[in-house]
Amino acid sequence: MSLKRLNIRGISYSQTQNGAYALVLKEVDGSRQLPIVIGAFEAQSIAIALEKELSPPRPLTHDLFKTFAQRFSIVVKQVIIHKLVDGVFYSSLICERDKIEEIIDARTSDAIALAVRFKAPVFTYENILEEAGIQQHIEPDKKLEAEELDGEEIIEELINAAAQEMDDYSKFSIPELNKMLNEAVSNEDYELAAQIRDEISKR
Repeated sequence: MSLKRLNIRGISYSQTQNGAYALVLKEVDGSRQLPIVIGAFEAQSIAIALEKELSPPRPLTHDLFKTFAQRFSIVVKQVIIHKLVDGVFYSSLICERDKIEEIIDARTSDAIALAVRFKAPVFTYENILEEAGIQQHIEPDKKLEAEELDGEEIIEELINAAAQEMDDYSKFSIPELNKMLNEAVSNEDYELAAQIRDEISKR
């Protein structure tokens, strides 16, 4: 079965599942796109990894995994989305240590978050693209389009999507919002920080 390489096309707010996001992978040298529903934490983790200039005060779970792996000379060589059952994608991390290859089962969202950090390519099989890939352009409520993906744009998409469910911050002044933003970052509440930052940006 032939493998098809995929690139991250964008992250969109899911219309079908509240609080979830759609990770859109695009076939290299092809027009098919593979949408995968992922959670908000994984979407933020992928976005942060893509944005080179954004560094959280403490490592996220996927950052910790990368540091742990590197300390023991383990490298993630590639990710393969190898199975689709009842709408759920199954993936494997292809890792290498001392020239010995190991295959580790992983959730697709976690596998992609690690692939971005290790700069590892992502693949899937032709039959999965045939079954779940779509030709037409994806048009969710919140969408991201970019020929060359910009992590900052993804962060902005997540901020805009989260703002749909935010509390009313219009009654607070800019200094108050800045104080709240700093507290949210210190508490590692990035979703709240995104909401407050969005309100500040509106001003």
